[in-house]
Amino acid sequence: MYVCVCHAVTERQVREAVQDGMHSVRALRDHLGVASECGKCAGCAHGIINECRGCANCEEAEACLG
Repeated sequence: MYVCVCHAVTERQVREAVQDGMHSVRALRDHLGVASECGKCAGCAHGIINECRGCANCEEAEACLG
């Protein structure tokens, strides 16, 4: 699924970035361009960050990538 249509950023890319230490929408914007154009994806990106927060460093982290 596309999270950011303006920059063609997928949910998987966002989840991988969170696993790599991007834990804010600002960090995702700097790294992937998320929420840097129209901003409609910011809420979805923030939701993914919150969802991944608990598993970013656990053994099950690969499950987040689907």
